[in-house]
Amino acid sequence: MSTFLYMADADRGRRWGELFRRDAPALDFRLWPEAGDPAQVHYLATWQQPEQLAERFPNLKLLFSTGAGVDQFDLATLPPSVQLVRMVEPGIVQGMVEYVLHAVLDLHRDRPAYRRLQAEARWQPLQVRTAAQCRVSVLGLGSLGEAVLQALRGLGFDCAGWSRSRRHIDGVQCFAGEAERADFLRRSDILVCLLPLTDATRGLLDSALFDALPRGAGLVHVGRGPQLVSADLLAALDDGRLAEAVLDVTDPEPLPAGDPLWRHPRVQITPHIASVTQPDTAAAVVLDNLRRFEAGLPLVGLVDRSKGY
Repeated sequence: MSTFLYMADADRGRRWGELFRRDAPALDFRLWPEAGDPAQVHYLATWQQPEQLAERFPNLKLLFSTGAGVDQFDLATLPPSVQLVRMVEPGIVQGMVEYVLHAVLDLHRDRPAYRRLQAEARWQPLQVRTAAQCRVSVLGLGSLGEAVLQALRGLGFDCAGWSRSRRHIDGVQCFAGEAERADFLRRSDILVCLLPLTDATRGLLDSALFDALPRGAGLVHVGRGPQLVSADLLAALDDGRLAEAVLDVTDPEPLPAGDPLWRHPRVQITPHIASVTQPDTAAAVVLDNLRRFEAGLPLVGLVDRSKGY
């Protein structure tokens, strides 16, 4: 009998176990550290890559990330026979849509400025713009980026997206590749970063990128912490190149108490909670992928190791 081993949050794992026993009773579901016979572990779900993965589970076939990202895995050490699958499930998508919409609307309607005015007991109306007058741009056009853009479109925002390769999304101006990134940034009143962390995106959000944005633009960063050069962000906020920044990811995490990002009046920080895997929908997606694997069908969320996502 094949074993499916869950090595992440125990409370969520217990819920996965209930659903697996109901919908896949022939599969031996186990919650770490009760792994059973390691040689029988063919499927593993985890957030962090276990040490000596190949030696501990010599017959592993599928490795599932319990989150949307896979940058925490060392792709170079994964055996070629093991396929890595990132989490693509409705709960993650809905959570990200909610978070980004809230952040974009907050910046668009000048809520940070009004909070500062309230602290000073000042009654000072600011100019109101319509959504159609605000250009919102999303870096990264995967499943999360596309869902966010569709939701922003529904509110009437002027939307654009950028990805490494060409994409087409109804009602969204799509840019692709390095040659088109400058034009993309130039039309971004609010920039949302939803890129995966790769060698190409590490340190991408730097002074040069901020210089390419319209003066006074806003940043919503929900990608990965190492994509942001914090010192460059603080400098851009201080000299007015950027007006506001909303950060759900930092480097490192947790952000140390003494980090200047905490105290900057134009930075809002949340502790990497924009999008959280929901146990019921996540388990259903994984079970569907297991059926697809057994049937020889393409897997949803299969990672292309050459791209890193």
